[in-house]
Amino acid sequence: MRQLVLVFLLACAPAIAQLTPVVISGTVPDEATKAAILQRARALYGVARVVDQVAVGSVVAPPNWSAHMQKLLAEPLKQVTQGQLTVEGNRVGIRGDVANEALRQQVASDMANSLNPTYTISNGLRVNAPAQKLLDTALARRIIEFESGQAVLRPSGMLILDEMAAALGQIGGRKVEVIGHTDNTGTREANLALSLARAGAVRSYLAAKGIAVASIAVAGAGPDQPLADNSSPEGRARNRRIEFRVAD
Repeated sequence: MRQLVLVFLLACAPAIAQLTPVVISGTVPDEATKAAILQRARALYGVARVVDQVAVGSVVAPPNWSAHMQKLLAEPLKQVTQGQLTVEGNRVGIRGDVANEALRQQVASDMANSLNPTYTISNGLRVNAPAQKLLDTALARRIIEFESGQAVLRPSGMLILDEMAAALGQIGGRKVEVIGHTDNTGTREANLALSLARAGAVRSYLAAKGIAVASIAVAGAGPDQPLADNSSPEGRARNRRIEFRVAD
């Protein structure tokens, strides 16, 4: 029997949050628990936005776990963007962006108060600084395209990166992490390597445009953080992306 793990990928940048999916993945003990979680998430975010990637399997859940999840999926979560809520048994982790420090503390406090003392909350929220908003606006949900299966930028991707270079030049030398993402086609190991190579290609291109290499870190998330359902070509295309995150 494995321990229950459930992951909620929350909405993207505030200006487009109402358009982006909320992906729920993981394994729960039974169909009733799955239905209750999805129903609550759809009531919170809207039916069309919730992407169901939840499986039913042999996992162990703490007592009254489903009821606690109903309390956890509450209005405060809608204040979090570009984030992730992870539940591993009775350990809850929340990360992502909020508008100010008061909200950062309030969201975690409200979550803790909705659960019993056996649950622990790890608060990884951060205040979404103007620099991050500037980069989000510059990227504007566009996909930086590469040649199929390669870390070679297509011309359309270069044009977007020209705009991103200009935006990076406006944030005063702040350090930025470039994160590569893939769909789930192929092995996870190959996708992790490809996503990292593509992030590296983006850094190299930006460096050629005058952005200091030391200010850009790279990471590859592979297929682990989908924005959309991988079962459709459109969903897979959305998941093949580059993300820019201003470092804390």
